[in-house]
Amino acid sequence: MFIMLTLGSDSYPHSCQLPETEEQVRDTGFIQELMKERQNIFFEMEAFLPKKNGLYLSLVLGNVNVTLLSKQAKFAYKDEYEKFKLYLTIILLLISFTCRFLLNSRVVDSVFNFLLVWYYCTLTIRESILINNGSRIKGWWVMHHYVSAFLSGVMLTWPDSKMYQLFRNQFLSFSMYQSFVQFLQYYYQSGCLYRLRALGERHNMDLTVEGFQSWMWRGLTFLLPFLFFGHFWQFYNAITLFKLTNHQDCKEWQVSMCGLAFLVLFLGNFLTTVRVIYQKQKQREEKVNKQL
Repeated sequence: MFIMLTLGSDSYPHSCQLPETEEQVRDTGFIQELMKERQNIFFEMEAFLPKKNGLYLSLVLGNVNVTLLSKQAKFAYKDEYEKFKLYLTIILLLISFTCRFLLNSRVVDSVFNFLLVWYYCTLTIRESILINNGSRIKGWWVMHHYVSAFLSGVMLTWPDSKMYQLFRNQFLSFSMYQSFVQFLQYYYQSGCLYRLRALGERHNMDLTVEGFQSWMWRGLTFLLPFLFFGHFWQFYNAITLFKLTNHQDCKEWQVSMCGLAFLVLFLGNFLTTVRVIYQKQKQREEKVNKQL
């Protein structure tokens, strides 16, 4: 009875727990790595199973099967997607620079805006195909391209008016900065992804994105000031456009619609980035507490 009371006493909550040996710690780590490896294997197997196209792909492509049947084909399509983003980012940077400093023509601006619409619409289609083939891009960074395509379409329909000219240089300067940041992101994110894939910490079909995700914390935090500056520039664009709606010469619906689109982009980008930083910081604190 005395022994039973002693074991059940709250005064000795750890009396039955034996400290783990070095061999047990090593075995636990091995089992965790094995479980992680099995999860990746199941994920790759699932990526090769036929899938029904989502609503967007069904509307664009119909019932065409977009599942690629080999790893080589998946990787080739992913690499083509990354190259497409890189090349178009450089082209958009050059054209926006030309429109901002060399040519003040609504026709050239229309070509630039049409290229933006085509670029973002193409990204949404390609990303949907990649998601069907195992890429794990999701959430706001997918929706971001839909909103950007809508914004570019509205800019394309905006007639050459006093309101357009008042906002034109600010928009082109923002486009230049955005293309520059996207080029930086591609250059550094691709290198980070390569290292993480080699270590087995990331899936081979993971993509670079315009925003900030948890896996970018290691070595890519220097991008955060550039990203936050771009986010607040989007907010500044929204404020500028909403102020223009009160102008006595403002008659176009595009002014308020572009302001709303910029506000949605700012909120989505800023809140998502802050959430990722908060989650990462929380994980680091939990890890430190466990070690203590």
